[in-house]
Amino acid sequence: MEKILTDEKNAGKRVDKFLKEGIFLDVDVSRVEISDYIKDGKVSVNGKAVKPSYILKEGDQIEVAFELEKDTVIKPNPGLKIRIIYEDENIIIVDKPAGVRSHVDLQDQENTLVNFLIAKYPEISGVHDGSEGSWMRPGIVHRLDMDTSGVMIVAKNEKAFNELKRKFQDKEIEKKYWALAIGKFNEKEGIIEKPLARSESYRKQVIATRRTKTKIREAVTHYKVLRELDGYALLEVSPKTGRMHQIRVHLASIGHPIIGDDKYLPKNMKAAGSRGASRHLLHAKSIRFSLFRRDYFFETELPDDFRDFLD
Repeated sequence: MEKILTDEKNAGKRVDKFLKEGIFLDVDVSRVEISDYIKDGKVSVNGKAVKPSYILKEGDQIEVAFELEKDTVIKPNPGLKIRIIYEDENIIIVDKPAGVRSHVDLQDQENTLVNFLIAKYPEISGVHDGSEGSWMRPGIVHRLDMDTSGVMIVAKNEKAFNELKRKFQDKEIEKKYWALAIGKFNEKEGIIEKPLARSESYRKQVIATRRTKTKIREAVTHYKVLRELDGYALLEVSPKTGRMHQIRVHLASIGHPIIGDDKYLPKNMKAAGSRGASRHLLHAKSIRFSLFRRDYFFETELPDDFRDFLD
């Protein structure tokens, strides 16, 4: 369930238009389908059902059932090519390719990492915490954006799932990413400590300010320049918190967005920031953690498209 507090910028819009331009911006659905969604009672404003033509007022609270029906069956897909790095009785470590979503949602119900996992490990189907929508994410203890490649941990059983979730919450798991960012860094190493919040469209994150009305979350990112290139820099990035789009937003906020990141590239950097990249060049390079008295460390190679840019 997505909960949205309407601000002054969205007041005066029809609720169906607001949802099309915001919540459903990246979803391949029509305005008519969104209207049907509203008519089916899956959208409420201030706790009440509304018509698609309802005009929003500042302070309206919108609730959207932005998830699949609970009786939807997750289809196994053994045809997906996803490399398994390691597995034992508690965990599966995968190298997620760019372009693959971590779990099923309204946009993709057949070609996600979860579809692949259910085909190979049907026993993980019930491994989740029982919260709303968690059945769509069996075994998933953390996520990567669709176009972010790299290493991910998947829990095989409930005991491992609960312990790994706790470790992520307590910041006991060390993740390192490689990113190709635009510009020359004056500071070759630094910490970006800027809180994040949802944007007015609710499909992006922004740096929070005093006037921010959506929920504000702490976010801390450490970066180090590994190699200077011609107008670009290869970075090692370590997020100390795990917010949606955190690395992408933080780097963009200091004037060094990731190449290919159309969502967060400023307009004046679009030309320099694309260079033919089909996705943002961010890769989850390594992960280190302990589980049940065993220490683990996994590292992945850069995918071909990332390596081609470096070459």
